[in-house]
Amino acid sequence: MRTIDVRGGRILIGGETRDDARLTISDGRLRAIEPAAVGSDAAGDYAAIDLAGGWLLPGFIDTQVNGGGGVLFNNALGIEGLARIAAAHARFGTTALLPTLITDTAAAIEAALDAVDAAIAAGVPGIVGVHIEGPFINGTRKGIHDPALIRTLDRSIIDILCRPRRGVVMMTLAPEVVAVEDIAQLAAAGVILSAGHTDATYDEALAGFAAGVTGVTHVFNAMSPLLHRAPGMVGAALSEAAIWCGIIADGVHVAPAALDIAFRSKGADRLMLVTDAMPSVGSDDDFFLLNGRRMTVEGGVCMGEDGTLAGAHLDMAQAVRTMCAATGADLPTVSRMASASPAAFLGMAQDRGTLAVGFRADFVVLDAALQPVQTWIGGIKVAG
Repeated sequence: MRTIDVRGGRILIGGETRDDARLTISDGRLRAIEPAAVGSDAAGDYAAIDLAGGWLLPGFIDTQVNGGGGVLFNNALGIEGLARIAAAHARFGTTALLPTLITDTAAAIEAALDAVDAAIAAGVPGIVGVHIEGPFINGTRKGIHDPALIRTLDRSIIDILCRPRRGVVMMTLAPEVVAVEDIAQLAAAGVILSAGHTDATYDEALAGFAAGVTGVTHVFNAMSPLLHRAPGMVGAALSEAAIWCGIIADGVHVAPAALDIAFRSKGADRLMLVTDAMPSVGSDDDFFLLNGRRMTVEGGVCMGEDGTLAGAHLDMAQAVRTMCAATGADLPTVSRMASASPAAFLGMAQDRGTLAVGFRADFVVLDAALQPVQTWIGGIKVAG
């Protein structure tokens, strides 16, 4: 049993802000939330956190993490690489993430799924599933994905994706290039489907949603835009109330005005902050290799040799700060986009994404400038 008294700032508990709290934790979960006591009258393992004018928030949940700590998931399909990626992002408040495999071979897809299973079995903090981004995408909107690896979804891959797994399995696909019956089969097997790298028309997007696609990957980027006579995937994503949208709030991928438009269209409960992070996050590396191609990091921007954006040099705390500035929304509201909203998208809304009795004791401490100070996963401090 661990007891933590939190004072000196603001604490977001169950969507409400408090000035102090006593958190009682056992087996990685919050067992009681009470007013902080005067002094330390708690038995056993006791700690105190002075927020110094800052915040204690639910831990961030990131559904799109390509790499971190100098490691790209595509290049390190094993427990050690996953642990380094998760540890790098924990420094910035991320307590749950999906390592993301960028378009690759069928063998790499199977290896990625198996690696994440092994990492979860080994108890690597923060790993809760896997995101397979491509290769079943539209080459017209490939972005940095290798066109030589883009392929048609076939029965062998469907069978691999539909096997029972320890964590969630998310897949980004272009609904216009995948048969609706295949989309329906994947969704029925529990694969979380997101539309991305797509040139879908508005009607094709709606057909994908009807078949089982529930999310949109990095809305605005690598997809058919909203035009007044051809609303495209962006129009469908913003107008369909039930669809969750990931968005890269780094000040590079999406202009501040467009961040605000997305927020006003979707609201905090259907808009999710994602990093699309590359190995440079939590590392001093200024380049990395993707499918043998050199990607550079300059001025906080990752790009290929032709100038195409190659993921992002972004952490979740930075995304929160950017979204607050772009929308004028208060921190509790933006916090939902980084925690409760992705938890709901992943089917984890009764376990993660908020601080409440019975939920996991995953939280982040930010200072008054919203810079990360500490990160706790399952009631254990892993950073700070």
